[in-house]
Amino acid sequence: MNDWNASIIAEFRAHDGKVGGRFEGAPLLLLHTTGARSGQERVNPVMYRDLGGGSVAVFASYAGLDVNPAWFHNLVAEPRVSAEIGTATREFLARVATGEERAGIWEQQKAEYPGFAGYEAKTAREIPVVVLDPR
Repeated sequence: MNDWNASIIAEFRAHDGKVGGRFEGAPLLLLHTTGARSGQERVNPVMYRDLGGGSVAVFASYAGLDVNPAWFHNLVAEPRVSAEIGTATREFLARVATGEERAGIWEQQKAEYPGFAGYEAKTAREIPVVVLDPR
């Protein structure tokens, strides 16, 4: 996964936040978290949904695996994160969406990007929806 992420990150940065392949045309950001155990910066490419007002949502889908991705555990431990969106880097405070807020965001994401419904079908866990609010 690290080599794959590294190639996506390099392409994202070389092309002003745009990538090709399976993510061509999809809203993608580079999420910067702090490793919960290591304290080291981690960078992961993830799809996002613009919520307006400067907030965005990201989805800890991990392609439908039965565990949450490491970046999710990192931002729960340290919710102050940053994200590269296009050519800008923005600072956010992460929070896990719950209840109606989560359901609304998640249903919109599945409707627009049906692959997320496929991820949901592959796992018994509830895929976390994380809202990144500007800080």
